[in-house]
Amino acid sequence: MEQNGKERLEHDLADALTEGEMAEKDPDVAALRRLSPRYEIRSQAERDPIVEETKIVRSIAREADDRYDDYIARASRQEQGDNRDR
Repeated sequence: MEQNGKERLEHDLADALTEGEMAEKDPDVAALRRLSPRYEIRSQAERDPIVEETKIVRSIAREADDRYDDYIARASRQEQGDNRDR
């Protein structure tokens, strides 16, 4: 009797495990779905913060070198070009 009950239990367990569709066929795909998506946040500024800060610093103190001169000149040209479009 005990043997018959054990076989019945094993049979029921095997049926439960093999019936129906598997949730995921490919474990790699399932792992990728569990990962949280990557987000990238971008904001578009009206003015360049580096240019603004450099102007403030130049109004307070004199720079020892001219490392930002080219950058400021390029940014000013771009800003003037943007203003013409408006």
